[in-house]
Amino acid sequence: MRVKAAAVLLLGPGLLLGCGPDGPTKADTGLAVGAVAGGIIGNQVGRGTGKVLATVAGAVVGGIVGSEIGRALDRQDQMLAQEAEFAALERGRSGERTPWRNPDSGRYGEVVPGAPYRRGAADCRDYSHTIYIDGRPQTMRGTACRNPDGTWRNVA
Repeated sequence: MRVKAAAVLLLGPGLLLGCGPDGPTKADTGLAVGAVAGGIIGNQVGRGTGKVLATVAGAVVGGIVGSEIGRALDRQDQMLAQEAEFAALERGRSGERTPWRNPDSGRYGEVVPGAPYRRGAADCRDYSHTIYIDGRPQTMRGTACRNPDGTWRNVA
């Protein structure tokens, strides 16, 4: 049962890409690849019952990082960025940076969450994630809302 749920979660973004009239854009493809990669990384990190939650959290956060700026990140960069995003959304104080750094690649970044608020029945936060690649900052802004199981999902 859990394997089926994880498979649906990981394959879902890819299936949705074909729904647009002109097919997927490069940003859509990056988002889906990031979501799948994040889910795989989350699945490898988690253990026991936490493995399913790590897969879900990895897929959600990987989707956030998996956009345009995420394509230049290696696997370790992505994992560190995902951990920082989750920490910022989960425990970060509004307006305070949650930094991450990969000493091997030299890439680093920071996530800055906004104040928590309610959107319908969901707890949400706006955020910005700045990633420095070759010393040049690239910033992505978004909104994430907490699912009933405690994981986060990116929303428009």
